[in-house]
Amino acid sequence: MTDTRKPSELRGLVGSRTRTLLAPRVTGQVRYTDDIHLPRMLWGRIVRSPHPHARIVRIDATRALAKPGVIAVITGKDMPERFGIIPWTPDEYPLALDCARFVGDAVAAVAATDERIAHEAAELVDVEYEVLPAATDLQTAIDKPEVGLGKGGKDNVSKEVDLAFGDVDAALAGSDVVITGDYYYEGSAHVPIETHCAIGNLDKNGLLTVWSTTQVPHYLHRELSRVLRVPPTRIRVIQPPVGGAFGGKSEPFSLEFCAAKLAMITGRPVKFLYTREEEFYAHRGRHPMQIHMKVGASRDGKLTGVDARTFIDGGAYSSFGLVTTYYSGQLLTLPAFADTYRFRSTRLFTNKPPCGPKRGHGSVQPRFAFEVSLDKISRALGIDPIELRRKNLVPPNTTTLNGLRVTSNGIEQCLDAVEKASGWKDRFGKLPKGRGLGVATSAYISGTNYAIYPNAMPQSAVQLKVDRSGVVTVFSGQSEIGQGCDLMLAVLVADELGLDLGSVRVISGDTDLTPVDLGAYSSRGTFMNGNACLMAAREIKSKLVAAVAEKLDVDPRNVLVTRGALVVVHDPARGVPVTEAIQLAEAKFGTLGAVGHYNTPKLGGDYRGGTIGASPAYSFTAHVAEVSVDPRSGFVRVEKIWVAHDCGKALCPVIVEGQMEGSAYMGAAEALLEEHVIGPDGLHKGPNLLDYRIPTSLDVPDLHALIVESEDQEGPLGAKESGEGPLHPSIPAIANAIFDAVGVRIDRLPFSPARVLAALRKKQADEQAAATAAAE
Repeated sequence: MTDTRKPSELRGLVGSRTRTLLAPRVTGQVRYTDDIHLPRMLWGRIVRSPHPHARIVRIDATRALAKPGVIAVITGKDMPERFGIIPWTPDEYPLALDCARFVGDAVAAVAATDERIAHEAAELVDVEYEVLPAATDLQTAIDKPEVGLGKGGKDNVSKEVDLAFGDVDAALAGSDVVITGDYYYEGSAHVPIETHCAIGNLDKNGLLTVWSTTQVPHYLHRELSRVLRVPPTRIRVIQPPVGGAFGGKSEPFSLEFCAAKLAMITGRPVKFLYTREEEFYAHRGRHPMQIHMKVGASRDGKLTGVDARTFIDGGAYSSFGLVTTYYSGQLLTLPAFADTYRFRSTRLFTNKPPCGPKRGHGSVQPRFAFEVSLDKISRALGIDPIELRRKNLVPPNTTTLNGLRVTSNGIEQCLDAVEKASGWKDRFGKLPKGRGLGVATSAYISGTNYAIYPNAMPQSAVQLKVDRSGVVTVFSGQSEIGQGCDLMLAVLVADELGLDLGSVRVISGDTDLTPVDLGAYSSRGTFMNGNACLMAAREIKSKLVAAVAEKLDVDPRNVLVTRGALVVVHDPARGVPVTEAIQLAEAKFGTLGAVGHYNTPKLGGDYRGGTIGASPAYSFTAHVAEVSVDPRSGFVRVEKIWVAHDCGKALCPVIVEGQMEGSAYMGAAEALLEEHVIGPDGLHKGPNLLDYRIPTSLDVPDLHALIVESEDQEGPLGAKESGEGPLHPSIPAIANAIFDAVGVRIDRLPFSPARVLAALRKKQADEQAAATAAAE
């Protein structure tokens, strides 16, 4: 919809200094009032499609604008620029322009003087739709290409990857045992307690500020500038500390664009806060995957070949889907793998909320299928499941068959740790009926060399400001989302400069104040931002050492930084307090400050897509899960999970343990409870915290975190990631433990009582049929 007022009428909306910059681009329908008693802050509400697939014929905001308290309405025509987190696949509009592709797709937005009025006004926006054929599940998307959600409307394909390494057919043909299985991983939501929120404001100087609960403030800044057609110098994005994200806030969303656009139109701050229902429909959760996997092995347990065919339910838009499709195969080749491998993955569009990255992006689903396949092989060969994995481990300081460079690798120590802690040798296969143990392993990236937009600049950067009082301020663009990255930076600086932790301030997530960091995704924070921070801190340290060495008349190589002071190595009684050292250095070198940055070396295989999944380091994890299964009800309870994780070096052990436990908890939740199910009508099965089940405190298993330190030579002080990798093995370890407990395989998630009970009844029927046949 187009604003029909003359440019001169916009003077009340934007400051006079910026009128020529912004006014010509301001559109939308606005209702004016001179009532100065109205509250300044406006509330926004998005109008969402009630259909899974429909052409937008007409939008009429007349009734909404007539309602007292409604200030403005915008539609897709006001922001006709596509966006996306991957620059090669921008296929979303802030508000759907011509076609809505899922129930909940944003088609218009209103701004009103309070939240209630905004909600009521959204209901008054009249939208005429032409309902189109829809594909609301993966199989329909496969079977009915005529729905036309893909490029050019010819099919529903989002992305397809077909890669092979070695002669897989020959390897499988020569195997002593080949296990074939079909696995289905139901999608799941992030379910952060804190929902999405954004506030837009245009100040009198023409600076557009957006506060957002995002994980990627600098990328959001980039997309706001491009979509709104406002120079990046006139935009500021502030990301406050976020109370839960898990990948669900790692790309731009409609509410951020709408808050900004409505602020530009009205000249007032505009706030959008998603309801819990909106949180489910905005989604970006874990992709459902249908996986057919074939794994071969020789009689001695050596894996020979892996062949995987995967269909991925991508939902309505691309999101991170290009990367997801590669990750579904590329990240399987660690920590234990075969000598040949083939995978073909097809991501399809469906008329469902779009899927994106969730903790362990893209590799949790195939990890489930592969680790269960390994358990099946170990049973077929009569080899202990842990021993089978030991026989096939990829060693440290090597390269995988698909070109992933491995540096440090503590997976053997992880297996040793969970084997010992769980009493595996004495208990596996020997527990009472209904109780069992299962094991699984995994590896994950510590940041990716595949930046979310192509550029030759650093992926991460830090600035340090050193005050003569002894306070050091770290300016970092990375995103604090509860994972403790701000504390990690403070620890690195404090240890490097001999400061008390309370003397270090960290400012992050503000595009005006901090250098660019690409965001909190792919477990990149510790490795990339940590290395950048260490680089800057060491530059400051060298100046402190030089100034102290000059004062004490010693060689700088003989000055040691300790907590609180810089001292002579062989005469610790001679030293200078760190605050005095800072003042000496400032007197010698001038105002103290430093910058640090990090970018990955050239990594990955020399083939199309070979850089996707390549990382400067990989973390490694092993889990043993203990479960109890009630054969009468099919109810599974996870009693304990032993989590051994190779994090390189634990810079903050308590935080590392918390990440390990949180990951295992989330994996157990997905294994037993969570399913983001969309019906044929496009509606969510239960978009609330009553129907969408997550574990309460009473359901959390006993978690045992076992830190393994391999000390990576390229990580900051040897550190690697610990935020996502520890999730992967939980699900297959639980599945394998269920088999140990009651002898049935559940190859579809979640492992609900109904599925377990059905499998137990089938097993009993099969046994009775076999007994009858034998008697005859």
